[in-house]
Amino acid sequence: MSGDKMRELERLFNPRTVAVIGATPKEGKVGNTLLRNLLRFEGEVYAVNPKYERVLGVRCFPSLREITVDVDLAVVAVPAHAVLGVLEECASLNIQNVVVISAGFKEAGKEGAALEAELVRICRRNGINLVGPNCLGVISTHARLNATFSKRMPPAGNIALLSQSGALILAVLDWAVQQHIGFSKIVSLGNKAVLDESDFLEFLASDAETDVVALYLESVEDGRRFMRIAEEIEKPVVVLKSGKTSAGARAASSHTGALAGSTEVFNAAMRQCGVATADSLEELFDYASTLSLLRGRLIRNIAIVTNSGGPGVLAADAVETFNLSLANFSRETLKKLRDALPEEANIYNPVDILGDADALRLGKALEIVASDENVDAV
Repeated sequence: MSGDKMRELERLFNPRTVAVIGATPKEGKVGNTLLRNLLRFEGEVYAVNPKYERVLGVRCFPSLREITVDVDLAVVAVPAHAVLGVLEECASLNIQNVVVISAGFKEAGKEGAALEAELVRICRRNGINLVGPNCLGVISTHARLNATFSKRMPPAGNIALLSQSGALILAVLDWAVQQHIGFSKIVSLGNKAVLDESDFLEFLASDAETDVVALYLESVEDGRRFMRIAEEIEKPVVVLKSGKTSAGARAASSHTGALAGSTEVFNAAMRQCGVATADSLEELFDYASTLSLLRGRLIRNIAIVTNSGGPGVLAADAVETFNLSLANFSRETLKKLRDALPEEANIYNPVDILGDADALRLGKALEIVASDENVDAV
């Protein structure tokens, strides 16, 4: 990706000015929720709709041409047939970043596919970075930017999420707020007509706010490019891919017009380029949240602390199964454990603090083990 393209995408996530095309005072409408969310953004926000003079207390312009400042990001929520006209207007005003929320494109059949082909032609000809169409939008927590129709804003964090499903993002946002899991950026890819997972993965490789990238995909547009970027990126990448069965592949096609490939081939390709694959949404975020805590540290030597021998043995089996090692405690650590634990406790790895252990004993054992320089994780 060129330096110019990288700078343009930086402005997508950190715009100074945002325009909502299709803003409306009607509650429950996408254009209303978008504008309401963006009013919490610290930059300038403009409403565009020829039907209104003001929306939610904001002056409403009849068209983008009436706005007298440069617009960094245009968020489009108008019927599909009106989107091309908006894109032509963006092109004439040199607006480089556009998010098209509107559905009704290739996922909707032949007429929608023809509309999307024209949308791509306009964007390619004018160098427009377009997210979508048929998407939820984008979130950049550190910029306090919620350019989606989700009413939830997750906490700021270091996980970036790219998803081909907007509904999945909505579910994740509910969960993230409850679990206090933070995100740096969230992108609803939608139909991936112009920008796809590879474009964003390449951008996130150098994004200082992102330490881990999590993806939900129904298809990969350019497998070779994705693998090359994934292999080069010095950050953990975790992918959950759907469409694994013939029924799932058909569902993916009707959802975003995606063509899903062989699961075996996909998983083998991900292993080859160092990407972790998850089998469920829960696993995707177990991996992502754990990796976000490590922040690039190499984890090899594991300590196990348990209040029962059986689970300790199972954990030890798991450590070896995944090519990790049980840490060898230093003499100092062994002495501290012997002094802190009952005589019957096992002070060697796995550490068994016995079934009657209270929180105080558990806390002390964890503190001692975690301070050993031979231990990478507990």
